[in-house]
Amino acid sequence: MRKLTTAALALALTTPVLAAPPAKPVRLGMCAACHGENGIAINADAPNLAGQKAVYLRAALHQYRDGHRDNPVMRAMAGPLSEADIDQLSQWFAAQTPSKGAP
Repeated sequence: MRKLTTAALALALTTPVLAAPPAKPVRLGMCAACHGENGIAINADAPNLAGQKAVYLRAALHQYRDGHRDNPVMRAMAGPLSEADIDQLSQWFAAQTPSKGAP
């Protein structure tokens, strides 16, 4: 019985924990207008954000907000974002499935 318990415990510790998907950010609408709600751009001039690394998205939003990236539209969109907004948006888009592209 002890071997069975040990085996069950070992299996439980090696099984990956599935994290819950992030909740939809409150400020998602302002991003979705160009980048799409699921990060697949609906505007030809906007990049897809789905599946990008959260750390990259977070850094980019900080750079737009702080004026280190010269894009007036993104500066206006990112300007009012709080740290919590940036974290939520970054996590949301990072968790989305990237586009497979044109067939």
